Amino acid sequence: MKILIVSDTHRQNGNLCKVLAKVGKMDRLIHLGDSEGSEDYIREIAGCPVEIVAGNNDFFSRLPKEKEIMLGGYRTLLTHGHYYRVSFTTELLKEDARVRGFQIAMFGHTHKPLVDRSGPVTLINPGSISYPRQDGRRPSYILMEIDREGEAHYTVNYL
Repeated sequence: MKILIVSDTHRQNGNLCKVLAKVGKMDRLIHLGDSEGSEDYIREIAGCPVEIVAGNNDFFSRLPKEKEIMLGGYRTLLTHGHYYRVSFTTELLKEDARVRGFQIAMFGHTHKPLVDRSGPVTLINPGSISYPRQDGRRPSYILMEIDREGEAHYTVNYL
């Protein structure tokens, strides 16, 4: 199973189109908020099932603020992260996800990619493919692959 994880496109979808052309057919696309009204367009171009949650800039959106999904055998929390104050620390998100029984918590908001497998909950943030904030400021996204044994693998990628 191949999953494309993105966040914080902020209605600037050109790089998302480039990524979709580059990665080819995906089994699922996950957008972790701040699509700013582009959710129908994203669903249209994705070519696979799409999961989207609302971000802090998705004003008047009907998108859910969180979603629980299964990815392979992994119970996964999707959230933008601003309600967990992830710009300051990921500890609140990590603890809440652990208590609620999630194996993976995916979030955006910081515009900085992260794969943290150090505890019982794997934290995933794809950064932003439109407005990156990490050193070097390269647009980023994550490819998640679940192999035949059910093991999840994550790769941070840059445009």
